[in-house]
Amino acid sequence: MKQLKLRFAKFGLAAVLLIAILPACGSSGKDTSGTAATASPAAASAAASTSPSPSPSAPASVTFTDSAGRKVEIPTGIDRIAPSGQLAQMVLFALAPDKLVGLSNKWSGDAGAFMDDKYLKLPVFGQFYGSANLNKEALAAAKPQLIIDIGEKKSSIVEDMDGVQKQLGIPTIFVEATLSSMSTAYDTLGQILGMPKEAKVLSDYTKEIYTTTTDTMKKMGDKKVKVLYSLGDTGTNVIAKGSFHAEVLDLMTDNVAVVDNPSSKGTGNEVSLEQIVQWKPDVILFAPGSIYGKASADSAWKTMKAISGNKYYEVPANPFNWLGSPPSINRYMGMIWLSQLLYPDSFQYDMKKEVSRFYTLFYHSKPLTDEQYKSLTEKAIK
Repeated sequence: MKQLKLRFAKFGLAAVLLIAILPACGSSGKDTSGTAATASPAAASAAASTSPSPSPSAPASVTFTDSAGRKVEIPTGIDRIAPSGQLAQMVLFALAPDKLVGLSNKWSGDAGAFMDDKYLKLPVFGQFYGSANLNKEALAAAKPQLIIDIGEKKSSIVEDMDGVQKQLGIPTIFVEATLSSMSTAYDTLGQILGMPKEAKVLSDYTKEIYTTTTDTMKKMGDKKVKVLYSLGDTGTNVIAKGSFHAEVLDLMTDNVAVVDNPSSKGTGNEVSLEQIVQWKPDVILFAPGSIYGKASADSAWKTMKAISGNKYYEVPANPFNWLGSPPSINRYMGMIWLSQLLYPDSFQYDMKKEVSRFYTLFYHSKPLTDEQYKSLTEKAIK
């Protein structure tokens, strides 16, 4: 059977989340409990926390209106789910690791340092987007009750979700989740999966970090640090201002990488070393696997004040890059890191405490040891 190949469209920016849950059995057929598109995250959180769990007398299914405006019949009492891709996998793993019947992508090779071994052994089905390597037969054989796509709303989202649902015969929904709307997304997932209390913990966390960051950065005005984020084995790929993957960078820094056509890919835009020199960044962030360890000895790189002044760092990436790749819940840890790295007088985080808190909440890790913390941050904090 051919693998499913779905068009990978450029991510768009939207923040509309429509929720409508209605008994499908014995109902009047009217959608009477939808949440308005303008509902606040706080209101959605309150609704989620008061939603009753399915009871023996509850209907077998409900009508759910997803973030693409699609009405989908989904079962109640869901305990078997599958993610559409790695971004969705990470969001769902944080909330309901024991409901996952499999993964879209293997966890990184170092994930075992933080995650329980049973989660590392889950089967891998592939993903809808990017490599579009979904193994439909294996996914269907795992018998998920629901497939969930999470992230930015793509222009093809309705077509994509309808296509997957029709081909697999499994309810498939899209839940929008950006940096600003992740809190609401978790409230929605809590309703769908019958886990409102667990979801509220994650919802409150993402709202807390995002609000603290945005409020503080607004007060800072134009006093942002000039930063460059370099990738690749030569360091000449950059995460450009205005690109999807620069969301955290643009929020918290004066991103000096300004190009004509910002790439939507995680590999960024390729530029010349001469251009990087001309941008004159105050701080350079190197992606894992780039030239962090060689920059100070390179004749061109060491002429830059960020390198000669020892203001360059490597982004932590175990088990996921704190600034993206994929652009999921890992970015909240990146926001905390950049807060303390660039603006220690404005943010008062205890980094070890915050790293341990994040890893416990989202990766279900045990409290980090001193050795684990040092390993994670030895190139990221000086």
